[in-house]
Amino acid sequence: MNWNRREFLQSVGAFAGSALAAIGLGAHTVRATERAPEQAPAEHEGHDMEGMEGMEAPVEPGQPYLGGHGSMMFMRGHNLMGAYTEPTGAPSDDDVDYRTFRIHFEIAEHELLPGMTFKAFTFNGKIPGPEFRVKEGEWIKVEATNRTEEMHTIHWHGVDVPYTMDGVPMITQDPIHPGETFVYRFQAKPAGTRFYHCHWGTPLHMSSALHGAFIIDSDDDPIRQDYPYERDYTLILESWDVDFTRRELNALLKGMKQVNRLMAQGRLSPATHGFFRNFAEFERAVDSGDYIPPYVRGAAPFRRWQPNFFGINGKSYPAVDPRSLLKIKEGEWIRVRIINGGMGLHHMHLHGHQFVHVAQDGNPLEHPLRLNTVSILPGTTVDIMIFGDNPGFWTFHDHNTLNAQNNGIYPGGMITLMVYEDMASPPYVPSVSLIQ
Repeated sequence: MNWNRREFLQSVGAFAGSALAAIGLGAHTVRATERAPEQAPAEHEGHDMEGMEGMEAPVEPGQPYLGGHGSMMFMRGHNLMGAYTEPTGAPSDDDVDYRTFRIHFEIAEHELLPGMTFKAFTFNGKIPGPEFRVKEGEWIKVEATNRTEEMHTIHWHGVDVPYTMDGVPMITQDPIHPGETFVYRFQAKPAGTRFYHCHWGTPLHMSSALHGAFIIDSDDDPIRQDYPYERDYTLILESWDVDFTRRELNALLKGMKQVNRLMAQGRLSPATHGFFRNFAEFERAVDSGDYIPPYVRGAAPFRRWQPNFFGINGKSYPAVDPRSLLKIKEGEWIRVRIINGGMGLHHMHLHGHQFVHVAQDGNPLEHPLRLNTVSILPGTTVDIMIFGDNPGFWTFHDHNTLNAQNNGIYPGGMITLMVYEDMASPPYVPSVSLIQ
């Protein structure tokens, strides 16, 4: 088939109608739970896919999918919709004592600041997703349910998981189908500031801020030994191209419901979605002219990702999320964990203080650095320690001022404050300025 995926979805959408269902906001807090009951996969028709004759459908109705073979994308009548998928690669429930969490993907309307909302893929209906707080060495089970028409995965960024739990589609697992629950099992290690994010359709999902913090605490924390602190804060840095997100999300939703039905019926070839068993098969399809890759000029519309809103923990200044407001007292150490969940480079600068850079990517630094500005690359985490020795109201912001704007208007974007709680009568208190 010579269509690329977006063209196919748009074509199907013309007769399939909108796939956007009613939006319901989920709970923000992830709670430890008992094991969820296994769900039977949806019934499906076993029509042959081109070139797939003779292969058995991998999921029998009423049975959970346990994995143990290559991708379902190349099997007749493949369908994980409604399945409860438990891949191999980690101990079973009988072997270790798991701490169990539930999380789900859904589309929700998110408000960056008053007057600016957009629909986005989310974890549990919130941006960012819920923060996991676990102990080093704990065995973790996460039941991830897909409540959207698009596919997803979860990558546990910086966590040393079994490869079948790493969340890279078509490398370590099939993407999580609509209605499917995929069970991730792993041991929480090593300690430090980690995070999680979707690894399917990554540019769109990063623009949706489909991510959350994964903090692994340790009883033997060398940072706490050197800098005795009681309070710590997590700041997730985010960049949004709101127009890109709206356009891409609409293109997907126009046709995905019908596409998922056609996939379950075996009426689409894997090449429709750009799936090939190996590079040689892909190369032959291109050489024969049977497949036109999407990166060929003219085969797909192109628009560079250009972020126009920036923020911390899902909000753009002056709509500072309460979790982003750094509270401190004179004589106190606080720990600030900074996660770059977006695709931009940020230079976070704290006014009135010198902080100590104590960890990089969750790992303690052998030689901490005394700074007042720290650069944070995409996908990295930075931990800093701040000592309360200069009472006042202090700005903490991205010193690349382009990222401290709301759609080109300064001030805005990636700005928060550090506030001393024990000031008796400050001579000047902050107000809100929307344009300078």
